[in-house]
Amino acid sequence: MTTVRVELDQRAYDIHIGSGLLGRPDTFAGVANERARALIVTNTTVAPLYAQRVQQALAPHFSQVLVCVLPDGEQYKDWATLNRVFDTLLEHQCDRKTVLCALGGGVIGDMTGFAAACYMRGVPFVQIPTTLLAQVDSSVGGKTAINHPLGKNMIGAFYQPRLVVADTETLHTLPAREVAAGLAEIIKHGAIADATFFEWLERNMDALRALDPAAVAHAVQRSCQIKAAVVAQDETEGGLRAILNFGHTFGHAIEAGMGYGQWLHGEAVGAGMVIAADVSVRLGLLAPEAAARLRELVRRAGLPVQAPELALGRYLELMQVDKKAEAGAVRFVLLDGLGHCVLRTVPDDVVRAALTAHGALDDASAAAPSASMDALTRA
Repeated sequence: MTTVRVELDQRAYDIHIGSGLLGRPDTFAGVANERARALIVTNTTVAPLYAQRVQQALAPHFSQVLVCVLPDGEQYKDWATLNRVFDTLLEHQCDRKTVLCALGGGVIGDMTGFAAACYMRGVPFVQIPTTLLAQVDSSVGGKTAINHPLGKNMIGAFYQPRLVVADTETLHTLPAREVAAGLAEIIKHGAIADATFFEWLERNMDALRALDPAAVAHAVQRSCQIKAAVVAQDETEGGLRAILNFGHTFGHAIEAGMGYGQWLHGEAVGAGMVIAADVSVRLGLLAPEAAARLRELVRRAGLPVQAPELALGRYLELMQVDKKAEAGAVRFVLLDGLGHCVLRTVPDDVVRAALTAHGALDDASAAAPSASMDALTRA
């Protein structure tokens, strides 16, 4: 087990990374409270695989360990599903010492964290991410939220976990599509902050897709180190932390425009990074050869390199409902070299040109979304 520390003064916490951690009681010793209860929040896919194992590992540390099982999917990241967590807490008369444990991917982590931030005005929670995307990104940094039909993650809170446990053994039960989605966030970390790591990814992408243990361990650890360093400097995204949204302005528009759950978050971010790199080239910030390297790495990860065929006007409308928008202007995270990024507002004609080049339809010829994921990945 290796540990990465997120330095946030009194709210600092550890990220434990290793194989076989879920069944070890000592993994959770840092949050033990024998006078309190724990509630595992998970979903219908993950519960049969890991809920009992985690329940047994937590049992020595708490007076009772409850389980709340939610439906699986981005489309359930909403108020109605969130209320099922509150229902369980209230039905069992859980107090403010109760520890919520998010066992699952990014949706479960975001919803459990938001529930923890709200219940009795704040109870402790632990992130136990079981997808690659959650282990390298969403479980770290304290962003919690649910979706709204008009925008992704627009209702939420910054609320830090007490502990993150990333058991890389859980990745072997993931479909290949989920593995690829997690690779998008790993590529992002190299692209925005570490050129050496980006080059390592170019050499080791095949090993990562095959879930080689050594390659995965390094990629998860380095991604967590990069994100932890950014979060420690800017917890609530007042400035620097916005760089972690490289590719996300376009990606969130894809997710909302296609309907939540149709594209995985990482798939949308993969295509979004390619578009953002194109914008960077059009503004003279990035060499075309560097953008081509990014596009090829995204393709090799098994991710889409083209956006779905949504109307251009619809893309622009969705990007206005973005957490990085200020006074009506959207700020984009762009690359001015592999391993370094900047925040810029971008002229509307440049955004339109990049979107059109990567799959957006002219408003006059737009039809219902019909893009094939396989076709987009091969493009």
